[in-house]
Amino acid sequence: MIAQGHTLPAVSLTKLTDDGMQTLTNDTLFAGKKVVLFAVPGAFTPTCSNAHLPEFITLADKIKAKGVDAIYCVSVNDAFVMKAWGEQQNAEEIDMLADGDASFTKALGLDKDTAGFGGVRSKRYAMVVEEQVVTGLYIEQDKEFVVSRADAVLGKL
Repeated sequence: MIAQGHTLPAVSLTKLTDDGMQTLTNDTLFAGKKVVLFAVPGAFTPTCSNAHLPEFITLADKIKAKGVDAIYCVSVNDAFVMKAWGEQQNAEEIDMLADGDASFTKALGLDKDTAGFGGVRSKRYAMVVEEQVVTGLYIEQDKEFVVSRADAVLGKL
């Protein structure tokens, strides 16, 4: 499992933009940047839609004021779903990134099988990444929502 001090594995994520589908590598996403990345079990799900993503939207300016170049939301959903969810939530300050086949999530060791809910999904977590190295990692216990909240991450920056 990924840990603080580890370099992120080289796995691509996708993003749907007005110019079409983009495949984004670690170099594109993390090289030369300080990034806050948070992951949710599923787009449009209750805690993710009512709290996790909205809190990061609300605090995006304060997070970026701490020297963060970008905020990424990742979910094991396709890029079409992530784009629609971002639009529905007015997540203009957040890059909505898709891990459609869970390859990024699995490479981090942060996957979980939710069986009938959706199969392989991501654990809920947040991390701070500087130059592709994890400098802060906040993984939730099952059914908890404490350490990966936007205000908790902001307090660690």
